Amino acid sequence: MSSLEFEPPKYARVVLEVRRRIENGDYPPGSLLPSESQLVREFAVGRTTVVRALQMLQQDGWITREHGRGSFVKGRPASAARPSRPGLAVLDQPETSAGVRLVDVGQVEAPGPVAGLLDSGGARVLARRWVTERDGIVSEVVTCWFPQELTFGTDLDKPEPLPVGLRDHLRTVKGLRIDHITERLTARLAAGDEPGLLGIKESEPVLSTLASLHDASDAVRFVAQVVMPGSLHELEDVYSVPD
Repeated sequence: MSSLEFEPPKYARVVLEVRRRIENGDYPPGSLLPSESQLVREFAVGRTTVVRALQMLQQDGWITREHGRGSFVKGRPASAARPSRPGLAVLDQPETSAGVRLVDVGQVEAPGPVAGLLDSGGARVLARRWVTERDGIVSEVVTCWFPQELTFGTDLDKPEPLPVGLRDHLRTVKGLRIDHITERLTARLAAGDEPGLLGIKESEPVLSTLASLHDASDAVRFVAQVVMPGSLHELEDVYSVPD
């Protein structure tokens, strides 16, 4: 295997194979999946690996799990009506929502790409960071960087979770309207404290979306980053083929 390739985690291989069997009809909707012990023997992995794979399948809508009965097939989840928009989700996500945990709020030096987008000139910026959990598993780490002038008169620098989304808070307190968002998706290795926050190994890849949020004059007002374990997410789109 070359240095540019990544071997998927063991639980990801289990997830992919079970999904393949569901799509092929080997496990039809309503049927009972093999027990955890059977999957452990078949895939030659530990029980923890199988449990995490089943959690991923449940989170993504492929199966349901019933305590004391087992895991049942739901079928292929319906495709989303439109591609995911991480930056828009950040705008509208209250930090008090179920599964959201505020990790840190404080003054930091902006990372290079963020400083470039904010044109901060080396000035320190305010960072808010939270993680989102689904079924007890961290699915993403979100970091938002705000220039100092935007934070004055807001609750952005307070350590308590915001009960409303950033869009509503900034519109109410500052009269700011976010007009459009530019996103850049990157596949890379986890860095810094991301492995610990995401519960993954340092050698595992992540998907990172860096979003710049602009006002109507095209000025970048703040920057958000959404980091997701690469093994838990896939990109899917449907489009026409021109003649």
